[in-house]
Amino acid sequence: MNLLDDDFLLENKMAINLYHKYAENMPIIDYHCHLNPNEIYENKNFENITKLWLNDGTYGDHYKWRLMRANGVPEKLVTGDGSDYDKFIAWAGTIEKALGNPLYEWTHLELRRFFHIDEQLTVESAPRIWKKANELLATDAFKPRNLIKNSNVKLVTTTDDPISDLHYHELIANDEAENGFKVLPAMRPDGLIQIFKPTFGEYLQKLGASVDFEINTIEDIVRAMRIKFDFFKLHGGKLSDHSLLQYKYVEASDSEVNEIIAKAMQNEAITADEENAYLTKLLLELMKLNTEYGWIMQFHINSKRDLDLGMYNKIGPDTGYDMIGTQADIVEGMRQLFTKAQTENAIPKTILYSLNPNDWMQLATMMQSFQSNDNGDKNRIQLGAAWWFNDTAEGMEEQLRVFAQQSLLPNFIGMLTDSRSFLSYPRHEYFRRVLSNYLGKLATTGRIPYDEELLGQVVKDISYNNAYDYFKFFE
Repeated sequence: MNLLDDDFLLENKMAINLYHKYAENMPIIDYHCHLNPNEIYENKNFENITKLWLNDGTYGDHYKWRLMRANGVPEKLVTGDGSDYDKFIAWAGTIEKALGNPLYEWTHLELRRFFHIDEQLTVESAPRIWKKANELLATDAFKPRNLIKNSNVKLVTTTDDPISDLHYHELIANDEAENGFKVLPAMRPDGLIQIFKPTFGEYLQKLGASVDFEINTIEDIVRAMRIKFDFFKLHGGKLSDHSLLQYKYVEASDSEVNEIIAKAMQNEAITADEENAYLTKLLLELMKLNTEYGWIMQFHINSKRDLDLGMYNKIGPDTGYDMIGTQADIVEGMRQLFTKAQTENAIPKTILYSLNPNDWMQLATMMQSFQSNDNGDKNRIQLGAAWWFNDTAEGMEEQLRVFAQQSLLPNFIGMLTDSRSFLSYPRHEYFRRVLSNYLGKLATTGRIPYDEELLGQVVKDISYNNAYDYFKFFE
């Protein structure tokens, strides 16, 4: 078998048929990514493949940066002021050694699908690939909007702070018919969640300025967030996202929570219990708002960020110094949160992700306890796609296995990119191949019907149809 041939990852005839006949040409709903709406609107060609692949000046690919550092590449050629060409050569030298790493497969998939380059990326081939790729990047086909459109993407949901004015979303919406795809905002209130940061008080001031009143209490926060929900709704928003590095359920009165907020605003130290008391109250209020507005609420839990504090202070967050979280009882905290919310009829449609796969079975069994609804929603609570460090063939298959064994896999809403790159859409292809192979193996071993039409519909639904129905972005 050749590298990334037509049937890579597909181990039997059923898997091959499921992918090529049913999955391959389905459209994409990318319901969680970190693309910059500014770049989508301005629609400028990238100067070279390094700008697009490694660091475009606004965002960078910390997946790649981690590997480059592991290969001994100096920081000057990772995030520093080295030349773009030298950075590309350094990446080529790194990818040569990335055998078995998903980045090896993704890198070569992107070269094949976008640039029609079948060569393996090595230090020797890098000058040729650099030249050919950069020639193509200067063409209209490689402007951001065409990269999205030509990937058969029908909708992109970006990740946006509540204080964003959504200006670029307004401008992009004016061109929707011409673009052939939607771009909608998803609200991510990290500034509110991260009460432990010294910037918390400053963030509340910015949020207050955006709603024209001071924010000092939990009541003020809820009032401001209701305004933000209305504003995002006007721009098509139907989705929120919440990152919880750690979490334990701690109940506290409003007055106690307000005392905690006051301390944090003055940069006074707060205890872990105080942080979690604030988070518990805030999350319950946000769950109520998501329920009231009919939004889908995402929880990304159990990661550890910015381990190298020296590099964090030097080059900032999201630069490749993170790891899987190790909080063993975080799901119990989520369980208590959901149990409390259920008493107030405040559990919205929810997607649960954990960076630690040890949490997946707990999350899957927990979500099954909160599926009851009178709206006919199928799997209103979902176990989210394999996330970040689990975004591998094996991680994807394990997430599918857990979902299938504990719930109803044919209702799964499928893949997302979670990416800052306009070249990440082959990740959907990768996932669809893993999905087809998983079902093909079950069918071939007699565990599910060997019925191509039946399984083909399941593949089509998970690839696109379920997300279309679940999010209702097009209503």
